[in-house]
Amino acid sequence: MHHRTFTVTIALVALIATSAPAQDLSKYPDWSGQWRRTGGVHWDLSKPPGRGQQAPLTPEYQAIFEAGLAAQAKGEQGNDARYRCLPQGMPRVMSVLFAMEIIITPPTAFLLFENHYPRRVFTDGRDWPRQHESAFVGYSIGKWVDEDGDGRYDVLEAETRNIKGPRTFEPSGLPLHKDNATVVKERIFLDQADKDVLHDEVTTIDNALARPWTVRQSYRRVPDPIWVDNTCTEDNHHVIIGKEHYFLSGDGLLMPVRKNQPPPDLKYFNQVRK
Repeated sequence: MHHRTFTVTIALVALIATSAPAQDLSKYPDWSGQWRRTGGVHWDLSKPPGRGQQAPLTPEYQAIFEAGLAAQAKGEQGNDARYRCLPQGMPRVMSVLFAMEIIITPPTAFLLFENHYPRRVFTDGRDWPRQHESAFVGYSIGKWVDEDGDGRYDVLEAETRNIKGPRTFEPSGLPLHKDNATVVKERIFLDQADKDVLHDEVTTIDNALARPWTVRQSYRRVPDPIWVDNTCTEDNHHVIIGKEHYFLSGDGLLMPVRKNQPPPDLKYFNQVRK
């Protein structure tokens, strides 16, 4: 995982460095630096997590959500697959649990995260590809908008499709539909009163929702940022065997995560007979 991430990062830096001299960035906004989330880890920061989100789920997916909450109450992880170190995916990655950096070039805006694959928002006028392998971050096409007519772009509008699952909106396990037909639309722009605050108006269109759900995410620019190597798989003590979730103790022993949980099937191991 480290090797793959390092290779992707080097390739991205090389691409930007190679193309930078020929680019005129004067009409693009300054979104440089490190951006960090301004609130908690739940999706809509204006409301409490879990049921308090009042997500417009269909009855079917409200039932799935409730079952996940009940499982979490028993010590399990419920619907949230992040404990297995699966990527957050779209749109959840835009909650920016860890730091984000945005690099703007005329053909592509790159969104880089400390603990996730990078996003590429293509702004070169391309159409949707006929075939493209799905990804947790999906495939994003965007366009720049000069809203105030001053000759400089103010807003990046983006649409993301072809997103891989499983995914949830937040750690409570607010689900997205298993068909992965999600479409995410975004408007990213700086706050008019504070240029160190960036907003992302995110609208999720998904078959688990009775209607499109729009939420505003906000991030603050960090002066003199420190970047860290944040790898989810490092020291992850969660163990999945079949459909069961266990936990690895500090002394290396497998532990249950709920009361009366059965141990894994050891039929392929030599059994110690007393």
